[in-house]
Amino acid sequence: MFDFAISQMTTSRWDLPLEVSRLVEHGYDAIAAWRPKVSDVGVAVAAATVAAAGVRVSSLQWTGGFTGGDGRSFDESIDDACDAIEMAEGLAAPVLVVHSGCRGGHTRSHATRLLCQALELLAPRAARAGVSLAVKPMHPAAAAGCSFVTRLAEALDLVERFDAPAVRLAFDLWHWGDDPQAGLFLPRIAEAAAVVQVADRVGTPAPRGDRLPPGHGGLPLEELVADLVEAGFSGDFEFDPVGEAVESLGYDGVLADTRRVATDWAGRLAAGRSQPVELPRPHLRSGHFRGVGSRRSQASSQTVSPG
Repeated sequence: MFDFAISQMTTSRWDLPLEVSRLVEHGYDAIAAWRPKVSDVGVAVAAATVAAAGVRVSSLQWTGGFTGGDGRSFDESIDDACDAIEMAEGLAAPVLVVHSGCRGGHTRSHATRLLCQALELLAPRAARAGVSLAVKPMHPAAAAGCSFVTRLAEALDLVERFDAPAVRLAFDLWHWGDDPQAGLFLPRIAEAAAVVQVADRVGTPAPRGDRLPPGHGGLPLEELVADLVEAGFSGDFEFDPVGEAVESLGYDGVLADTRRVATDWAGRLAAGRSQPVELPRPHLRSGHFRGVGSRRSQASSQTVSPG
């Protein structure tokens, strides 16, 4: 099984109607939603727009920050998460991605207690809405301000401790695609993950590093995807390249290339073989780009970032 989606963060400057129409033209039937863009039009309009186009929503990004590192209180973060669960339900999105928040001056053990307390409070509400809360671990080199969950073993232990469909894992290949621990934990990741995010990179993760389209970096993405499928993962692979590379290639170019890559991967998976995909390579300054900046909504302070 190989289901895939494209993220609204990839096409950040397009409004939703244009975005959905272009996705359908390029052969996508699923979109990973981004809260600020949904808030721009309202949940009801967003849900109606994607449904009318025959597109489903694979996940919603994001909620969290339960440690107070972003200036909000714990209760304010819980209220925001409840709003996000309601938005996910309205979009019929089965997954809500969760960022723990940075340590915020707490010890790691206390930060973990705050995250677990938040998940305990939110899991019953998420379960009633048919939504899984997918905790996203981040590489320590790129987690500043977003997450103290920077070890795969820690994230897996936390999710498995809940042993509930409402608390799952969001596994990001941009963060972990060349980490040797990923291979060791692969069966656990495949079972725990509600969604797998896919983007390429050159070099090590960095806070403002580009999330490159597949095939434009050095990660063994196709092999990792094949390994996850073979290990039993059956959720969505969400392609979410973001950054100057995407702007240089153009949104239509990225959508076309990524759709072709996904189709090729799916075909080889079905045939039981995996080979690298050869892509046309435009001249892109050795794969190193600055981030594209931020997009803010009154309803959310979320920004376009590698996380």
